[in-house]
Amino acid sequence: MTDSTKNIRVVLVDDQTMIRQGLGYVIQMQPDMQVVGEASDGEEAVELVGKITPDVVLMDVQMPKKSGIEATREIMRMHPAVKVLILTTFDNHNYVVEGIRAGAVGYMLKDADSQEMLDLIRRASQGEALFHTVTAAKALAEALKAQPSVADVTVAPSALLDELTDRELDVLQQIAYGYRNDQIAQNLFISEGTVKTHVHRILQKMGVEDRTQAVAKALRLKIVK
Repeated sequence: MTDSTKNIRVVLVDDQTMIRQGLGYVIQMQPDMQVVGEASDGEEAVELVGKITPDVVLMDVQMPKKSGIEATREIMRMHPAVKVLILTTFDNHNYVVEGIRAGAVGYMLKDADSQEMLDLIRRASQGEALFHTVTAAKALAEALKAQPSVADVTVAPSALLDELTDRELDVLQQIAYGYRNDQIAQNLFISEGTVKTHVHRILQKMGVEDRTQAVAKALRLKIVK
């Protein structure tokens, strides 16, 4: 039976049982999240996500039957609202690039601190882009540059700049830097409620569903750094 008070539903995907058990123990201790399923390979992960549609998936890369990258690609095609965090042992450039292209919203090393992991899960569930290692940052820029979106072709940067206010552009830049709403509020000397309002309007004007897509589009159109 699921606990309705725990609003972040997480699926763990890793071929090592001890890794899943360790991650699961930490996650289950949190008041706002719960593990709703586990899978030991990519095929099982795709099937499981299709049955229970979690909020966040922690996805290992190297697994039998189907890799984490392949599984992520299939999951995003069928369930685009699910947020996938790539989980791996190595800060590998190719894994990051392929993970981004597959639709993952973040990249996490297995030796990350438990509090960092929990923070990433919470932020991923809110649609934030979470590629914060040096390798990931470079790979993110490369992947976005190399993979233009068809939707973006119809929107000129100047037209989008006309739509967004100066303050919305400030907030969008802060999002691109990876800041949370509370940090943006502090940096721009505005309330967190005002930040949320700006974020909502930015997503509407840009025609995207979440912060990750907003940053990707803004980078492609070169309206943020």
